[in-house]
Amino acid sequence: MSNRRGPRVAVLSVGALCAVGIPGIGTAQAAPAGPSHPAPFSAATAANVPSDMLKAMQRDLGLTPAQAKQSLVNQFDAGVTAGKLRLRLGGSFAGSWVSGKTSETLTVATTDAAAARTITAQGARAKVVGHSLASLDAVKAKLDRASKSHATTSSPVWYVDVSTNQVVLLSSSPAKARAFVKSAGLGASDVTIKRSDIKPRPLYDLRGGDAYYMNGQGRCSIGFPVKQNGRAGFVSAGHCGRPGTSTSGSNQAQQGSFQGSTFPGSDYSWVAVNSSWTPTAKVNGYGTVADRDVSGSTVAQQGSQVCRSGSTTGWHCGSIQQLNTSVTYQEGTVYEVTQTNVCAEPGDSGGSFISGTQAQGMTSGGDGDCSRGGTTFFQPVNEALSVYGLTLFTGGDNGPGPGEPPTGTWAAGTVYKSGDVVTYNGASYRCIQGHQAQPGWTPANVPALWEQV
Repeated sequence: MSNRRGPRVAVLSVGALCAVGIPGIGTAQAAPAGPSHPAPFSAATAANVPSDMLKAMQRDLGLTPAQAKQSLVNQFDAGVTAGKLRLRLGGSFAGSWVSGKTSETLTVATTDAAAARTITAQGARAKVVGHSLASLDAVKAKLDRASKSHATTSSPVWYVDVSTNQVVLLSSSPAKARAFVKSAGLGASDVTIKRSDIKPRPLYDLRGGDAYYMNGQGRCSIGFPVKQNGRAGFVSAGHCGRPGTSTSGSNQAQQGSFQGSTFPGSDYSWVAVNSSWTPTAKVNGYGTVADRDVSGSTVAQQGSQVCRSGSTTGWHCGSIQQLNTSVTYQEGTVYEVTQTNVCAEPGDSGGSFISGTQAQGMTSGGDGDCSRGGTTFFQPVNEALSVYGLTLFTGGDNGPGPGEPPTGTWAAGTVYKSGDVVTYNGASYRCIQGHQAQPGWTPANVPALWEQV
């Protein structure tokens, strides 16, 4: 939402799902023989966050600092376990989520009762359901396609809810919602319609979360600093500007211009900055926490804790409620965004969503505000990085490290999805958690992201 000194646009807040971790679960963190220091993305580093970050989690999530730290470790463990089980279960996989005060419980759903033993053997809870994740995604995809030719103003949000094994459509008019479902070629049993008065709108309004201005007028927030072939810039929300729109920084100094932008459909953009601006691997903590380091972009699970930085309301935390959500604004529908219960307000648009040290996405829109709460959607950052050929800025060039020549198909800067297979130093590896590959995060060095096949 850009802040144009007009009526404040509301942002949405929903019930939270806790991040997950499973005590006693093998997380495949035992690295191959080599240096004794922890892998760059591992259980040993998951909770290495500033104490004031833990205090913000305590404030917004009702956790003690110790509980907040434990939840980050549990969340890491759950991501590894869920990623591996997804690959093991194949077509019977029906989703995963975390719950509990400190994200201590991971549940993995499957359509195959015989697979429950495989799930529980990894320390997770098994839930046998009627629909696979692939089949639910296919139903949602039909709604996505139908929304391109069918008005969805009264039914602005739909998503796959893995915890209830259904596709959910939020609507203020059940009759219009049923018509939308029918137009998608779906039956009444395919989609669960829930009455809701939610009215999402874009949050119009080089460190993540800092303010910037478009053509000297509207204000938005920086998502994350990036580079493209050595050229510095940042990603933000697509609705903040169009290619050629000029930008100035929070200090009103000339900054750069939009190089690419997509909205609706998706809600991402990238801005190239001039030589007066230097990117940092930081997110603005706005005095609530110390500025937050960014070290990667590994996708967090449903239920995981997540925090947001924006130029209107600063730093706030909550939980990821749904992945792969579609949301309709006045301007059109945006697909595959992530739904959270973190509050936001006009001007926070484009700002950083981060979990631990992992970049998650850029604030898109929602309903509510930071006085009464609400629901906020963010555009996953990895899609923008992939579309524009950008590299998330994480600091200095770590390089591949001694004895690790970069041979094979794996390449730093590439965005990998769960299930992608690469070669590295003569071996094949399969991705278990979506992320953008960082220098030094080679498949052999980061078992939390890759398994050898």
